[in-house]
Amino acid sequence: MKQKHLNTVRIRRANRVRAKIRGTAARPRLSIFRSNKYIYLQLIDDVSGRTMLSVSSFGLKNRGKGMKKYDQSKELGGLLAEKAKAAGLKSAVLDRGGYRYHGRVKAVADAVREGGLKL
Repeated sequence: MKQKHLNTVRIRRANRVRAKIRGTAARPRLSIFRSNKYIYLQLIDDVSGRTMLSVSSFGLKNRGKGMKKYDQSKELGGLLAEKAKAAGLKSAVLDRGGYRYHGRVKAVADAVREGGLKL
C-alpha cells in the first residue's frame, strides 16, 4: 500500500513539472523514467506528440553488464547526446519525471551536458 502511495505522489509531482515545460522540435523534452532495474530516456516533441529518440539501459545489454546503475546512467546520457547531435539537436529541456535531481537522474543530466547537448 505504501509503495502505491509513493508512486501516486511521484506521478502528481511529475505532472506539476510537465505543466510548466514543453518540448518542441528544436528543443525537445528529455524525459527520464527510472525503474528499480533499468533507466529509460526519451527526447519528446510535445507539439507533434511524438518521441524523437529513445535509449534505455535495457538496450545496453553487453555494454552495461557488470556496471552499477549510476555508471549505466552516465553511459546512457552520453549515448543519448551522441544520437541527438547526429540528429541535429543542440538543446533540450530536462523533465526529471518527479524524481529528485540526485543520483542517477543527475548522472544522466551531467553526461548529456558533457556530450554537448545544452539543458
